[in-house]
Amino acid sequence: MHHTDIPTRSDIVELATAREPGSVSIILATSTNPSDTSHIRLDLKNQVKVAVEQLTAAGADRAAIAAFTQTVDDLQEDPDFLRYMSSSLGLYISPSLTRYFRVPNILQSCTEVSDRFFIKPLMRALTFPQSAYVLALAQSGVRLVAVSRDLPATSIELEGVPADVAAAAGVDSIRGRGSDGRSPQGRIQGSEGQKVRMQEYAQAINKALSPVLAGSKEPLILAGAEPMTGIFRSVSSYKHLVKPEIEGNQQERSDEQLAAAARPILDELYAAELHALCEEFGTRASNGRAVTDLGDVARAATANAVDTLFVDIDSNLPGTVDETTGVVTLADDADATNYGVIDEILRRALLSDARILAVRADDVPGGGALAATVRFPV
Repeated sequence: MHHTDIPTRSDIVELATAREPGSVSIILATSTNPSDTSHIRLDLKNQVKVAVEQLTAAGADRAAIAAFTQTVDDLQEDPDFLRYMSSSLGLYISPSLTRYFRVPNILQSCTEVSDRFFIKPLMRALTFPQSAYVLALAQSGVRLVAVSRDLPATSIELEGVPADVAAAAGVDSIRGRGSDGRSPQGRIQGSEGQKVRMQEYAQAINKALSPVLAGSKEPLILAGAEPMTGIFRSVSSYKHLVKPEIEGNQQERSDEQLAAAARPILDELYAAELHALCEEFGTRASNGRAVTDLGDVARAATANAVDTLFVDIDSNLPGTVDETTGVVTLADDADATNYGVIDEILRRALLSDARILAVRADDVPGGGALAATVRFPV
């Protein structure tokens, strides 16, 4: 069984605002294979050892260290904790807070001890969540399937949707007559009537989708064939209905087959979105509204000036960022007194409501660890 606890933005903001000496962040590469549990347990033990060494070096008292190790032991005693894993684990423990997230992103294992949590690895799950809905449409029926990167695809029941196009119009077949033997309502016949009934069916589906998708920003991918998909597009009220479609008759496909067909479309959507954001970065840079120098980005984040922040998910620079000026001081080694400079810049940008894009190194404009578009020059 796969298990994810994808952090929401508010979850990460909670971690980002926490400030307490002896805050431990452990990022662990994990696996969905149950046979890897003993290996994961050993890796976690080693990371805990690193954390204890850093806590000891920072002068944490024995009671605080014992409380930290007891919290980890308690988690490991929960039979579901390590049994149900995703691709990575983020474990956050301070004297007053314990949180963990099992995320589908492949992250590098590391341990950070500071007076604040190390949140950058979690941002990848928010940047490109790899989840969507697939709406399989046909004249003979409809199905809504929830898709995520790391969980089995699941059908979601739509209430109040007629069984098929004919049922939507109250007739016993798409070209047939009403139950009284007359033409349906004595009205339009032939292909024009058929399209009217398909439109009524599409409107019923759209109405049933509204409460299910309310507040969602997940992409909705259509699976089906014309004219049904085109008719649905013409009546849909969902803002995140995307253009690429899974073509062909979907009635024979399983939920998992639909999910497999959706994932390349999601990759395509995110690649296009990232390309557009990089193009926008270039335009903003030519107008003096984008920065790539580490010091410039740190000052902008401290002044709440960052609009969009690109950050290399794998880079880490030990050091500190001045609370008021944003001046960066780099350190040789990570310890419990300094923290990741990049993570701190990300934290400040996040708390000023910037959009955070945690990407791979090749996708950061300018080739550095960070780049930002700014709301105003700093």
